[in-house]
Amino acid sequence: MPRTNFQELLDAGVHFGHLKRKWNPNMEPYIFMEKNGIHIIDLQKTIVKIDESANAIKQITKSGRKILFVATKKQAKDIVSELVKSVNMPYVTERWPGGMLTNFPTIRKAVKKMNSIDKLTNDSSWDNLSKREKLQITRQRAKLEKMLGSISDLTRLPAALFVVDVLKEKIAVREAQKLGIPVFAMVDTNSNPEDVNFVIPANDDASQSIKLVVKIMVDAVLEGLKERKGEREKEESESNKKATPEETKGEVGSKKK
Repeated sequence: MPRTNFQELLDAGVHFGHLKRKWNPNMEPYIFMEKNGIHIIDLQKTIVKIDESANAIKQITKSGRKILFVATKKQAKDIVSELVKSVNMPYVTERWPGGMLTNFPTIRKAVKKMNSIDKLTNDSSWDNLSKREKLQITRQRAKLEKMLGSISDLTRLPAALFVVDVLKEKIAVREAQKLGIPVFAMVDTNSNPEDVNFVIPANDDASQSIKLVVKIMVDAVLEGLKERKGEREKEESESNKKATPEETKGEVGSKKK
């Protein structure tokens, strides 16, 4: 069963592309028509691609791996941070820190620095610092939190990236490509789909369009997490059942004695 329907996509304005003169010719297979100088995206193809992407994302999270969501453009950042936070996945909605993937150990050091500041502020030695020193450390902590707070739990490279607007996030996409990390992305008519492993042809400028597509992906993450939890509980249950006959046997033996 499709995760969304034609009318939902239509209502959210997912079909609106860019002006014809701004198009990327590689997006031609996903364009339905041109109307008043604007390209219209083929929503039937969008539905297929949404389902493919959501199913792949579900399998990744079911396996216990992380997906990093990237959306730094104004109309996307609040939507993405709010939705992604609800499923405890990492996200970047401020400026992309260059080298975040290709120089991941350095990013981890910065996160550790942030954690060490937290320990310091809760330590008795914090009270011995001057007002100026406290202010400097607090500002440094706030700067690190803004840049890295949403990825503080990312202890290893993500299994995949989900990107809103591949043109805006071209550095992130390039880093993922370099490391062979698959990229899922909303790709508008002015972008190059060849840079993306899982293309979702969609309007990446309208907030309602972004919200609908990201919500579907977040729901897929949730499904994967629930199935993972269910499988773990089933394994534990079966493990307990296997142990029961031995325990029963021991109890019977002790009664005979």
